[in-house]
Order: sequence, then C-alpha cells, then structure tokens
Amino acid sequence: MNIRTGKFSRVSNETRIEAEVTLEGSGVSQIDTGIGFFDHMLELFTMHGGFDINLSCRGDLEVDGHHTVEDAGIVLGKAFDIALGERRGIARYGTFFVPMDESLAMASIDIGGRPYLYYQTPELNEKVGQFDTQLAEEFFRAFAYSCGIGLHVRVLYGRNTHHMLEAVFKAFGRALKQAAAIVEDTGRIPSTKGIMD
Repeated sequence: MNIRTGKFSRVSNETRIEAEVTLEGSGVSQIDTGIGFFDHMLELFTMHGGFDINLSCRGDLEVDGHHTVEDAGIVLGKAFDIALGERRGIARYGTFFVPMDESLAMASIDIGGRPYLYYQTPELNEKVGQFDTQLAEEFFRAFAYSCGIGLHVRVLYGRNTHHMLEAVFKAFGRALKQAAAIVEDTGRIPSTKGIMD
C-alpha cells in the first residue's frame, strides 16, 4: 500500500509551526499548540480520521490565540495538500454526522481543489477553557483554503459548547477520512476536467 505523507512548516513574526501528516495512519498524534482545548480537538480529529499527525506550534499567545489557531490551520491544510498529491483514485467526497450527547454536527467535504467554507453553529459560549470559540471557524477556513477543499460544517442543534465543538472536529475527521480514501487503482483523477482545481 502506498503510504501518503506530507510535511510543511511556516515561520512568521507571530508563529513557528511544523506539521507532519500520514493519511494511512492509526490515529496517533503528538500535538502541542499551547492551547489545551485546541490540542484536544486536533487529537479527536486525528483519531477519528485515522491519520497520524505531529504538530508543534509556538505562537504569540501573550496576544491571544488567533494567530496560533489560524496558522495551525494553514500549516495542517498544506501538509494534507502535499499528502494528497494529485488526488488520483480518491473518493473525493465525504460526509459524516456525529452525535455528542445533546448535540449533532455534520461535516461534508469535496477534495476538488475549489476552496470554500460554510460554517454554521448555534450560539456558542465565548470560551471553552482558554480557547476562544470563534477561532474554530478561523481554523476550518484556513485549513480549507490551504488544502483546496470545499468544506461545509454545521451543528444542527446543541446546547453545550464543548459538546458541539467536539462533535464538529470528530465529524471533520471522519468526513476527511472518507474523502481522502483510495477507492480505485486506475490512477484516475476524480474529475471530468482531468485536474483538481
């Protein structure tokens, strides 16, 4: 089996981030962003996607978490983009619903080279731990645009902010696993255009 991997790093005045991704993994992660709840969400994404992810990040958390979370999305998105390569033989599409107690979340993905994010949730509490919940949307937007995927995220209903975001990250991992899966060995690119953009 061909093991697809991708590495990417990014250094700015605000963050220093390195990521390594294996698509055919076992759900193992080593993640350190300095934001505990965000690390937990990325660990859930990794495990439910069946990926292996190493991510280290040093950001200007003395300002706030925005640069760290957004730039982590950029770097992870680029690492996945590299791992996906030309996208030959992949399923391309994936959709998954995840319940978490009173909450239900959905993620739907098109790995088609056309970046887009639709993101809708009920009103969230401002913080979970030290994590600013508005930053979840920034992470998904950065990932989608760096990886070249169309991503729709929706929490259909829920009350507990932790539960809603946990369901979202799990659904994202499961949907991306579906979309990235190799489903044929013909080597075809799954687009009538013959390219993915």
